[in-house]
Amino acid sequence: MQDNKHKRSFISTILLIGLLVVVLPLVLDPFRLNLIGKYLAFAFVALGIVLTWGYGGILSLGQGVFFGLGGYMMAMFLKLEASAPELPDFMVWSSVEQLPTWWIPFKSLGLTVLCIVVIPVVLAYVFSYAIFRRRVSGVYFAIVTLSLALTLTVVVVGQQGDTGGANGITDFRTLLGMDILSDHSLRILYFVEVAVLSLAMLLSLAVVRSRFGKILIAIRDREDRVRFSGYDTAHMKAFVFACGALLASLGGAFFTLQVGLIAPSVIGVVASVEMVIYAAVGGRMSVPGAVVGALLIGFLKSYLSEAFPEGWLYFLGAVFILVVWVMPNGLAGLMDQWSNRRRSRAT
Repeated sequence: MQDNKHKRSFISTILLIGLLVVVLPLVLDPFRLNLIGKYLAFAFVALGIVLTWGYGGILSLGQGVFFGLGGYMMAMFLKLEASAPELPDFMVWSSVEQLPTWWIPFKSLGLTVLCIVVIPVVLAYVFSYAIFRRRVSGVYFAIVTLSLALTLTVVVVGQQGDTGGANGITDFRTLLGMDILSDHSLRILYFVEVAVLSLAMLLSLAVVRSRFGKILIAIRDREDRVRFSGYDTAHMKAFVFACGALLASLGGAFFTLQVGLIAPSVIGVVASVEMVIYAAVGGRMSVPGAVVGALLIGFLKSYLSEAFPEGWLYFLGAVFILVVWVMPNGLAGLMDQWSNRRRSRAT
């Protein structure tokens, strides 16, 4: 049965990639395609949550931290390119006289991409390993990550001269001289994003089908038994948490490119909880379900925030409660139940 489930996940992933690569670019105009690109940025985070929460049993309510790190680092490069050779405008307004030292590496796109990949992974591993070694898990770890998201939001807002404060980093248009807001550039960015997301989905499928994936499930269900068997469960949990941080950071970088700004609101508590909802709706044990959940909730969020600007957050909360209550395995779980019933009838 497990092999059938993996097979269905692989087929669903291939079909989903085909939809993103072939169908949507043909039927959607540039504006709608850009919206899909924005939703796919959150799909990276949902994919990481599937690995950490669904398979590892690590519920993090602070993935917005790593999403924001990736987004801010990409925005720093874009802002330096847009304002060169002068200082960024928000620094001038804050009476900053010279570029802060930690901004200097972000003058290079190569170093920026390296930082986007390395810094969140290192921070996530060191932070989580220190906690998991003390055998802190479950709701306590979720509270710690939630506090981390809240703390980072306060720090970013308070450092106006370094981070842009509450307004974030905005007003940039070019990437290596290419106008990222033009229809042609947005289309190219969309295909690049889909290519990276497709690779991430296939690698995630390989991980969950591997021996490491089986050990993760064992840690989630009975960590004490796995520990008594000789495995360093703290290291394994920290490793998968770092993988989730990497995916979130990549999503933040693509979000900045697709939207053209980054602000503290995407790293806060509300944004981090929304990211968990994406994975819960699609299915916290499903790789393609994470992408579908991000697309579905992203679309509903855009529509409801326009139609009901004061009540859409209540809807998101109701969706999360409904999913936990009625379909704890999300849309992917419903598909598995339907497939199993059809197979039983055929037998």
